[in-house]
Amino acid sequence: MKYKKLWIGFALIVGVSFAVLIYYGGEIYRQKPPLPDKVVTKSGKTLFTGQEIKDGMNIWQSIGGQELGTVWGHGAYQAPDWTAQYLHKEALFILNQWAEKEYNQPFEDLSVESKAALKARLKQQIRANTYDDTRDVTVISDIRADAFQHLRDFYYNLFMGEQESGKFHKLRNAYSIPPKTLKDEERLDKMSAFFFWATWATVTERPGKEYTYSNNWPPEELVGNKPTSSLILWTGFSVIILLAGIGLLSWYYVRNEKDEIREKIPDVNPISKTKLTGSQKATLKYFWVVSLLILVQILMGVITAHYGVEGFGFYGIPLAEILPYSLSRTWHVQLAIFWIATSWLATGLFFAPAISGKEPKYQKLGVNVLFGALLVIVVGSLAGQWFGIMQKLNLIDNFWFGHQGYEYVDLGRFWQIFLFAGLFIWLFLMGRALYPALREKTENRHLLIMFLIASIAIALFYGAGLMWGRQTHLAIAEYWRWWVVHLWVEGFFEVFATTVIAFLFTRMKLIDAKLATGAVLFATIIFLSGGIIGTFHHLYFAGTPVGVLALGATFSALEVVPLVLIGYEAYHNLKLSKLKPWVRAYKWPIYSFVAVSFWNFLGAGIFGFLINPPIALYYMQGLNTTPVHGHTALFGVYGILGIGLMLFVLRDMSIDKVWKEKPIRFAFWAINIGLLAMVLFSVLPIGLAQTWVSVKEGLWYARSAEFMQLPWMQTIKWLRVIGDTIFAAGALVLVYFVFGLRFGWSIEKKSR
Repeated sequence: MKYKKLWIGFALIVGVSFAVLIYYGGEIYRQKPPLPDKVVTKSGKTLFTGQEIKDGMNIWQSIGGQELGTVWGHGAYQAPDWTAQYLHKEALFILNQWAEKEYNQPFEDLSVESKAALKARLKQQIRANTYDDTRDVTVISDIRADAFQHLRDFYYNLFMGEQESGKFHKLRNAYSIPPKTLKDEERLDKMSAFFFWATWATVTERPGKEYTYSNNWPPEELVGNKPTSSLILWTGFSVIILLAGIGLLSWYYVRNEKDEIREKIPDVNPISKTKLTGSQKATLKYFWVVSLLILVQILMGVITAHYGVEGFGFYGIPLAEILPYSLSRTWHVQLAIFWIATSWLATGLFFAPAISGKEPKYQKLGVNVLFGALLVIVVGSLAGQWFGIMQKLNLIDNFWFGHQGYEYVDLGRFWQIFLFAGLFIWLFLMGRALYPALREKTENRHLLIMFLIASIAIALFYGAGLMWGRQTHLAIAEYWRWWVVHLWVEGFFEVFATTVIAFLFTRMKLIDAKLATGAVLFATIIFLSGGIIGTFHHLYFAGTPVGVLALGATFSALEVVPLVLIGYEAYHNLKLSKLKPWVRAYKWPIYSFVAVSFWNFLGAGIFGFLINPPIALYYMQGLNTTPVHGHTALFGVYGILGIGLMLFVLRDMSIDKVWKEKPIRFAFWAINIGLLAMVLFSVLPIGLAQTWVSVKEGLWYARSAEFMQLPWMQTIKWLRVIGDTIFAAGALVLVYFVFGLRFGWSIEKKSR
């Protein structure tokens, strides 16, 4: 079989896609919302400086950043979106000031005609772009300066208050913001300046345009923020592209359908006589750490979810005093990345010597050194984040060793660099183990090359997280952050996993190597054709130009196209599990791959496309519809795939042993059923309810304490306990089972 056309297609897709991604990165830099040297009033008073805005961003990051509320819709789901809330409160303050002055009545009591007149005036004033690029100064009206002071006082009571009763105590409880979160007023003033600037970008029109720097996001009727014509146009176009892509892929699949399963399956496992090398045995402790991190991550998730109904405590325990919401959520998200990545990386380390058939000198030492580095990174970064959020570090130390405030890449820069170096150590270990096999011109060589490319990309693309500095403009930092989250986590790890699974099955002679290689190359091309440029769907409203919205909408629709054939992949894997008695020993690893197919379709496909179209995300960004996709895609796809890879390795480590069926069966079904129940009983209903009021009232209300603390909303939050309990029970039994493979209680007494 010739692969030349597939390799050319792969190179073209990657080359053109990254050229577009980098070009529009330059456009984002050029057209980002201006960050002025000063913000001054028309009467000549300096309100604050650009440096204070930058410092304010760092202060916001130090208390958790995107792990406590959202800015521009990115972040956590407890507490408000600070930009949407600021915009609504600023608009109401100005309207009420005018109404009292001109009508001696609150704005709400005015006639429809009077309200319309004041809103028209507000829209004209607040949307006007008063940034003077010649002086690098933004000029605002005196009444907007009064509104800023009003909001500053609000933040003082919220972030620095310590009352144990009253309005702000209830509000802090609803937002899970502990008393005295900020320790001094200078920090408060600067953070208030940052909130002003971030909000200013959402309501100020671009020069010569009729839409704002954030493409009119968030929806806010008081100031005229409503969907743009471009947003509606590209939503429609994305649906057309989706349908066209599905049609073309289905045609290609029917035309070229071939069964990869070999006609003759060996009667005995081909690797049954294979002896484990020293480095392969050394990977076992990685999976023990993976198992323990799963438990800690789930515990942090339970605590984080519980803060939604008891803002400062955990069933009466005042836990927020030492583990506030922003920290528990940080650890919950970061530990997920750690254990999933560790499982995948350890799988690579285990199979690399098996693929080449040779153990490089000192490979075991390298595996052990990398393991030690992993432990230091995990413990060090988690500790640093605690010190940062508890306000025990200055802004510079917080950036380097504490909490960067960016969701998924929260760890301090020192720990980022440490992890980046660790990934290159891993790449070196992988490369030296694979090198002997790469030199041989076998039928697996093309698959090996793709395996190596994916490994290089995993090490390299985490480096995008080093592309911003401590005070880099938020729009630029968001651009690079999504390189890590989308391209590293969702992109090249996916390619790596697809290739690894193909190797697992070809190594056991269950599928034809040539057909598997072609399938992997084709799947990679299809996935990356939408996946690379599709990164932009995260950036519709992050201070980016309309071109980003158009490309993001179009190519993120293509990301869904490969998922229409996911049922074939699931059926294919089920067939594999029933071929021969020895194959059935791999039932639960293979079932995990079947579950991945299900969650790929539901979590990445249905729930992903639910929020991807611009008009949908316009109203849904920052709501619980996002964690619906996040949980079912990140854990459902990548997490369960990590578990499946772990089980595959553990199966090969105990190839002559018979696993006890009951515990692993319970763990598998409890994890999957619990995840589904968590989403369907709680997270999805909350997200849909929020979407309804976001369309009707605005995002500020969908995230508000008034709405989120309604009795029926609290009931839906409590319903999450059902799914969480089932899920946690499954995870506990999984960990019990994994350790039992080493200590005997998960093995049948009469083994093969």
